[in-house]
Amino acid sequence: MPLILVRDGRALDETSDMIDDVNVLRPRILAAKSSTATTSSGHGSPPTIVMDGLEFDEEPGSGAGLCDFTPDVTPFHSRPVSPTLSVRTNVTNTAGVIDDQVQATSSPSLVAHELNEVEDGEPAPMTNEEGKVFRDYANACDRVKMFYAEQHAKQTMEYNLAAREHFHTREKLKMSVWEAMEMLDTLVDDSDPDTSLSQIEHLLQTAEAIRRDGKPDWMQLVGLVHDLGKLLFFLGAKGQWDVVGDTFPVGCAFSQSNIYAETFAANPDSKHPLYSTKCGVYEPGCGLENLIMSWGHDEYMYLVAKKYSRLPREGLAMIRFHSFYPWHRENGYMHLMKPEDDELLAAVRDFNPYDLYSKADEPIRVENVKEYYQGLISKYFDDVVEW
Repeated sequence: MPLILVRDGRALDETSDMIDDVNVLRPRILAAKSSTATTSSGHGSPPTIVMDGLEFDEEPGSGAGLCDFTPDVTPFHSRPVSPTLSVRTNVTNTAGVIDDQVQATSSPSLVAHELNEVEDGEPAPMTNEEGKVFRDYANACDRVKMFYAEQHAKQTMEYNLAAREHFHTREKLKMSVWEAMEMLDTLVDDSDPDTSLSQIEHLLQTAEAIRRDGKPDWMQLVGLVHDLGKLLFFLGAKGQWDVVGDTFPVGCAFSQSNIYAETFAANPDSKHPLYSTKCGVYEPGCGLENLIMSWGHDEYMYLVAKKYSRLPREGLAMIRFHSFYPWHRENGYMHLMKPEDDELLAAVRDFNPYDLYSKADEPIRVENVKEYYQGLISKYFDDVVEW
């Protein structure tokens, strides 16, 4: 049976660009078009359940393979654990938020003090070797806290499907990668407590830090473009809440490994009979490529780079998941990974310190490095990109 997503009464089949680019799952959104085919003898199609514009082939929580809340049981345990990963058991609280508890941690690319447990419901801040504190959300200014309260309330499954449909159908801006960087340079990210630099300064800082360490040129380019998806702010975004900030999957329970996790209580999906379950619309071990990530600059730039670049799989993962801190730093959502995702986790963890800690570096003089990075752009990106 083909995958069918139904939105506003219109079916979007799995061959459409929207479904192909987003990889929108063969999870719980398997559906038939009729809701009347089940007979009393048990033959025929199961009843179709309609929720928020999506059709489901059975009652939430009743089907085999649906990952409901089960204390201290994680499907991820069913396969050998990579030494680069942390394993968590999952229990739930009354707000429908998963509480991820660390059992073991290890990382090849982040030093030990960077992999902190969730204390008092809030991930601990991170520090670099010089002792500078990053991601100190407990002491963040009101602007940052208000941003996340809005983001967590509004990033619903329904909104995410609509945002992806809009991305594929709206008129695109055509320009080069460097022109896009110059356009972005006026934006200040309200979700970031660590820097007030312009976006182009941060992009160059990240790329230059990767370059100094002798990393591959494609990874240097990832550093240059990883936040370029913030162009969304100029392309019809609702605000900063659907452009910047930490990312997380929608369509399943919101993990306690997210910052300010208590603010998800204002999100209607936290009370949804399917989306509030541990795996929601997903299957255990479904793989990262099948997650519907909260819409924002990471997902947008990933879709652009996937179509217009020749970056390797690891580079695309760095772009798509670098803001997925509840996963790559706090070890949440591990039950949704498949074995092949271990390599992507290692790649994202390798990239993350450059994104985070380069914010403490001195600004880069654009004229000194522009020619070099324009060469990398020409090597890996098309000359003209549709944004």
